[in-house]
Amino acid sequence: MIGQETRDVERKITAILKILSESNKPLGSRIVSKALEERGISLGERAVRYHLKIMDERGLTRSLGHKDGRTITAAGLEELRNSLVTDKIGFVSAKIERLAFQTNAGLRSGTGRVPVDISLFDQRDFPGAVKVMKDVIQAGYCSSEMVAIAGEGSRLGDMTIPAGKVGFAAVCSVAVNGWLLKSGIPAQARFGGLLQIKSGQPFRFIDLIEFSGSTIDPCDIFIAGRMTGILQAVAGGHGKILAGYHEIPLLSAGKADELLQRLKNSRLISSAWLARPGEVLCEIPHDQDRVGLVTLSGLNPVAAAVEHGIEATNHAMAGLLEVSRLRPFAELLQ
Repeated sequence: MIGQETRDVERKITAILKILSESNKPLGSRIVSKALEERGISLGERAVRYHLKIMDERGLTRSLGHKDGRTITAAGLEELRNSLVTDKIGFVSAKIERLAFQTNAGLRSGTGRVPVDISLFDQRDFPGAVKVMKDVIQAGYCSSEMVAIAGEGSRLGDMTIPAGKVGFAAVCSVAVNGWLLKSGIPAQARFGGLLQIKSGQPFRFIDLIEFSGSTIDPCDIFIAGRMTGILQAVAGGHGKILAGYHEIPLLSAGKADELLQRLKNSRLISSAWLARPGEVLCEIPHDQDRVGLVTLSGLNPVAAAVEHGIEATNHAMAGLLEVSRLRPFAELLQ
């Protein structure tokens, strides 16, 4: 049995590995300590150096000299993927809440940051992917028509685009949770799933994964399993698309509906459906004092490209992006 003290050390090591994995340059103990504090972990520079020494001895990190800091190794990345799986239960829910809280893009000012989903395409495949994604976005089966692209070596959200790749960022549906929160409306993210479309309209969820019980974003699972039917939805109005189910207090439904309309008018979201009081939305039951909200995933256009045979590496909820970097998808076609 692993003692509590040992588990605490392992959690801190995992947190440090996560910070190093998200950086494109070596980090010193002072920067790591500050980054840990931002994540609610109080660990001074001296304690960070102690943990880094342990990690060096395990081969998880590599020291580049006293002043140059540390980088994560391949063994460190593998450890990060495998570490403390029980601690990751609810990871998706926690990430949704964190990104929703950090959403600060103003509807009028056009400034601030929004959460984004990021996908990586081979440079040769990207023009073909754009053609496929165009139809999905025009059909409204997406979180937003506002996107951003970046070439190799550029930063996009929390990611540096690798050589030979093109990064494609779409507004993540978590942004809706963020705007609701900023308006004083708490949204509970419950499920990610496959939403059946009939005659071009949302009908019912046919597969669901609870956010609070998952260590992996549900959209990643459905795309990897080739379970979507987005091209069918675009072509004939019948198919399966990626969506999320949330709930908000009944008393806030009117205010939430007004906010969603403003978001649609500003083009920051394309589609979202809010239940009327007493209505069961997409066959998901809810408490009497709550109403359902369905949002569409920013990865739907990319999932359609994958259905078409174009490979993509997806990173759901991949950080925050300045809203000023977003452009209408139509500009990619010009």
